[in-house]
Amino acid sequence: MTLISFYLLLVTCHSPLDFKKEEIKIFKLREGSKVKYYIIEEFEKTALVEHAFTTKVGGVSQGDYAELNLGLHVSDRVDNILENRRLISEILGCDSRELVAGKQIHSDQIKVVSVDDKGKGALDYETAIEDTDALITDKSGILLTSYYADCTPILILDPVKKAIGLAHAGWKGTVSKIAQKTVLKMRDVYQSNPADILVGIGPAIGQCCYQVDSRVIKPLKDNFENWGRLIKEDGEGQWRLNMALANQLQLEEIGVRSENIIQSGLCTCCNSELFFSYRRDQGKTGRMASMIKLL
Repeated sequence: MTLISFYLLLVTCHSPLDFKKEEIKIFKLREGSKVKYYIIEEFEKTALVEHAFTTKVGGVSQGDYAELNLGLHVSDRVDNILENRRLISEILGCDSRELVAGKQIHSDQIKVVSVDDKGKGALDYETAIEDTDALITDKSGILLTSYYADCTPILILDPVKKAIGLAHAGWKGTVSKIAQKTVLKMRDVYQSNPADILVGIGPAIGQCCYQVDSRVIKPLKDNFENWGRLIKEDGEGQWRLNMALANQLQLEEIGVRSENIIQSGLCTCCNSELFFSYRRDQGKTGRMASMIKLL
């Protein structure tokens, strides 16, 4: 297995020269069986989890879904999708037939996952957990997964209570604060202290590419006191939204430490060689996955 380290700066308007050493966070790009995926160094150091943010590189899908499409809800061949899931799951030491997935509806719904849920959504989209965009568990050996192609993937680890979670945050999930609600759910169910929690915010569409209109700005204003920090004007009735920062601020609001929130700094829309992008590819595209398992 080869290892390529990427030193990625937190999303900000400052020059790299403005950063102190402790503000630099590391995502690492790994390659195994031709599959490329990112991991977070801070998560890896705990030795508590296996995890990944996948790219589109290294699978068997073709055409619009080339190569590593992992979403069963798109029009790719099912046998190719299942082979792709097998490839990445095997790298993580998991059986792809036992992974857990939800039917994502851009909501703020959270599911507490037990061993009885193993395999839901693994081989057939119809068996996925109904209407949920976040999963949490404190059970070892359960591979939680979510799927995206511009939406923000969020991985959560409580190294003290030994619990994990993930959230799929599109703009609707972001403005309804699904990341924050997932951490609060872990606090309620597992007695997690937000100050102990590590969060990874993976590759997603960046402010550079994410143009929105008043349909997004109105609920943003309703839910974020500091909403003005999250947007830049981009012409009449148009704005550019910083989804990564929106998710970071809502986590800090409940006591997650800023130094424990690791941003990838990668835009899925810009980086066409690495990522699928719903917006760039006009809807006809594959899906990456975020994945995490407690050891």
